[in-house]
Amino acid sequence: MPVKTQQIRTADGTADAFTAFPSHGERHPGVLMYPDGFGIRPVLHAIAGELAGHGYYVLVPNVFYRHGPSPVIDLPEHIGEDIRPQLMDQLMPLIQAHTSERVLQDANAYLGFLTSQPEVAPGPVAVTGYCIGGLYAVHTAAAHPEQVAAVAAFHGPVAAAGRDLLSALTARVHFGHAEGDLTPDTLGELNQVLDAAGVTYTSEIYPHTVHGFTMSDTAAFSPSGLQRHWDRLLLLLDRTLAGN
Repeated sequence: MPVKTQQIRTADGTADAFTAFPSHGERHPGVLMYPDGFGIRPVLHAIAGELAGHGYYVLVPNVFYRHGPSPVIDLPEHIGEDIRPQLMDQLMPLIQAHTSERVLQDANAYLGFLTSQPEVAPGPVAVTGYCIGGLYAVHTAAAHPEQVAAVAAFHGPVAAAGRDLLSALTARVHFGHAEGDLTPDTLGELNQVLDAAGVTYTSEIYPHTVHGFTMSDTAAFSPSGLQRHWDRLLLLLDRTLAGN
């Protein structure tokens, strides 16, 4: 499975990134994948590689490139609950500095790079994201309705995205929420917004999960949650991009 380190020119500099895609010479549907707040690391390579193995060209950018190349902060091999508060203290200023304006500015560069690659099939792409990357994925999809046919967010703060942003979505949507991230009432309110906007979506709480459940290098990891994520994500992509 070819994995390449990439450099993407943006309006503010150069974002380091990596791509994963099938080794045979065909062109494949493109997927822009936003990592969680901890950024690019081995578990993100594994997730992108798994998705590439299903026939997709996957681009994973370092969204905090303005603060340095990945890893932007030093990370242990396993992110336990004992070290998580210390790491979040380092990450929160980066997350706060990454405004919606920066997200959209960078999204233009990421999508431009993705769709220009010779291995990527013409036509629409998908955007996925984990944790805060899920919110970035929603921003990207809403701003690029002509390019983004599918958007998925896992344990992301999408309930806080706001009615205007969610109502702007034209892509097919899947939101996979952790039990610890929102209540059934909050889920109902979120889904009502999507219903009112006419969005084609699935949005559900994954049983017995906490925030970060897809990430095998954290204490939050749930094997059943990760598998449910794959089931939902692959179905979404098959419905929207399989013809590319």
